[in-house]
This record gives sequence, structure tokens and C-alpha cells, in this order.
Amino acid sequence: MALQGVEDPTERKKRAVAKGRTALDVLDDLKVAVLDGSLDGSTLARLKVVSEGLTEASGDPGLDSVLSEIDLRVAVELAKAGVR
Repeated sequence: MALQGVEDPTERKKRAVAKGRTALDVLDDLKVAVLDGSLDGSTLARLKVVSEGLTEASGDPGLDSVLSEIDLRVAVELAKAGVR
């Protein structure tokens, strides 16, 4: 039972990479929506949701740095849209 509480570093990195990819995908959707004039609240809501896990430490300093940059871009886009 004690081992169940120990988190595998590989799994933590995989989750962090998946969160980063998801955030990048939503940022790409946002870009397309802005360019074609179809921006709606659902894209911004999705962006807000994906921003929530980006600051968790993955255990890899390089990956954490990239995720921090993605988080900053997400925060900028949400601020530009007036979403808090």
C-alpha cells in the first residue's frame, strides 16, 4: 500500500507532456478561430481549463521550462480575451 502513494517520475513526465500538447492544440484552435472570425466562448473556456495543470512540476527542468512558457502564452491569450 505504501508504494501506491509513490508517483512514478516517468508517468509524471508523460502527464506533463500530454498537458503541454493539449494546451498547444487549444492555442492552435484559438489562432485558427481568430483568423477565420469564428472565435466563441467554448474555445476560451477550453483554454482556461487546460491552463490549470501547466504549472505542476514534472521533475524535468527542461520540460518545466517549456511548460512555463506555454502557461505564459495561455495567460496572455486569456488576458487579451478578458477571461479571468
